[in-house]
Amino acid sequence: MNCEGRKDPLNPCLMTLSQKANAFWAYANPKKFLTTTERLLPFIWVLSGVCLATGLIWGFFFTPDDYRQGATVKIIYLHVPSALMAINAWMMMLVTSLVWLIRRHHVSALAARAAAPVGLVMTLIALATGAIWGQPMWGTYWAWDPRLTSFLILFLFYLGYIALWEAIEDPDTAADLTSVLCLVGSVFALLSRYAVNFWNQGLHQGASLSLDKEEHVADVFYHPLLVSIAGFVLLFIALVLYRTGTEIRARRIRTLLARERVGA
Repeated sequence: MNCEGRKDPLNPCLMTLSQKANAFWAYANPKKFLTTTERLLPFIWVLSGVCLATGLIWGFFFTPDDYRQGATVKIIYLHVPSALMAINAWMMMLVTSLVWLIRRHHVSALAARAAAPVGLVMTLIALATGAIWGQPMWGTYWAWDPRLTSFLILFLFYLGYIALWEAIEDPDTAADLTSVLCLVGSVFALLSRYAVNFWNQGLHQGASLSLDKEEHVADVFYHPLLVSIAGFVLLFIALVLYRTGTEIRARRIRTLLARERVGA
């Protein structure tokens, strides 16, 4: 970028780290957040739809059967992306919960709340597709494997997180307690990702995606899998942005109704 002769204080070349941070925190303003996401959402919805359709159609209909697993290997295009998003959704909730605890920005707390049902569904998809995929390979739908068990516990944490939000009337207290729960649940989110590295026993295979070409799946499955993962990531972003906007509007409505009751 050529910055010579530019005196504009908003020029990225002249902005200090503090100014850039302030520009980022500006999105903690609900009005700015809603305005920005309303412009971005249509593009993200379209991109997610294109990636999902391309990845799933390519994977299910234009890749060969595996020499060992047969056609069941194609479950990978649902199982791996949903499992990745189940874990990363909780990690996103962890970050936004920390922002709430440190900076007290309501948008971050509402974003965590918005992400929880999406992460719950992703975890459920991962568990269901894993069971379907595992039955012909392991001879059983379920085993108390380290990764499977930690994933089941993560699913229960999602349920507990959502239930805790619903059970507490004061939104700030609910945000505080669910943030603490999110910190605890992050242990199991990390275990779900790295369990096969910590414990050698168990039926679950190693990572399907790896920087080591000898470890990840063959290229014929790998490339459509990447497209499918991109679709799941974009779908997650779109759903969280949409649901966060809904949570912001619902909070405003509750505030207005409370003021009316006080005024009456």
